[in-house]
Amino acid sequence: MANRTILAVEDEEDLLELIVFNLTKEGFQAKGVTSGEEALRMARAMMPDLLLLDLMLPGIDGLDVCRILKRETATQQIPIIIVTAKGEESDIVTGLELGADDYITKPFSPKVLLARVRAVLRRKETVPVDDAGTIKVHNLTIDAGRHKVYVDDAPIELTFTEFQILHLLSRRAGWVFTRYQIVDSVRGEDYAVTERSVDVHIVALRKKLGASGAYLETVRGVGYRFKE
Repeated sequence: MANRTILAVEDEEDLLELIVFNLTKEGFQAKGVTSGEEALRMARAMMPDLLLLDLMLPGIDGLDVCRILKRETATQQIPIIIVTAKGEESDIVTGLELGADDYITKPFSPKVLLARVRAVLRRKETVPVDDAGTIKVHNLTIDAGRHKVYVDDAPIELTFTEFQILHLLSRRAGWVFTRYQIVDSVRGEDYAVTERSVDVHIVALRKKLGASGAYLETVRGVGYRFKE
């Protein structure tokens, strides 16, 4: 991951200096700015490999920065990690629904920050999919064309919606999906899926997958992700 470029946006200058220092020490090309306006200008100019975005910013706040960048064709593929105060679950959910890839809450340690940055950069590489549209992750094989799932080569019977949810999460292992995002992405024969019913489908999936159901992780107050 040497020479990957990271744009850090944080209005607390001491914290921004610390973030840039730790990223640079690990071999990243890090640049820091202190406002939403600067974030938009630098993101468009740099096209960084990752944007570390504080939500509480003067002027244009972090959520608006995220919204604007994800709407623009040139910048919408830039991965974003949002930074928020501890306990601000509504901001986390909003950020993820706007297209952010992950989040971190203050206060955080440099080690946790670097781990999240590396994880999101790794996720830019798609899960291997063969020519037949088959995903292989952990001990699961997910055949999108045939709507078949195998655990250690043993077939598992899933409903259409259960398959759609598993396929969505496994294609982006490590990404956090809100319940709203899952509902918006899933269209099934046994549909009607609601935010409330997503939890029921996840419980059913975990039961059918047995020990492999542990790969479906609950992110409290936010939604679900498939364990990397």
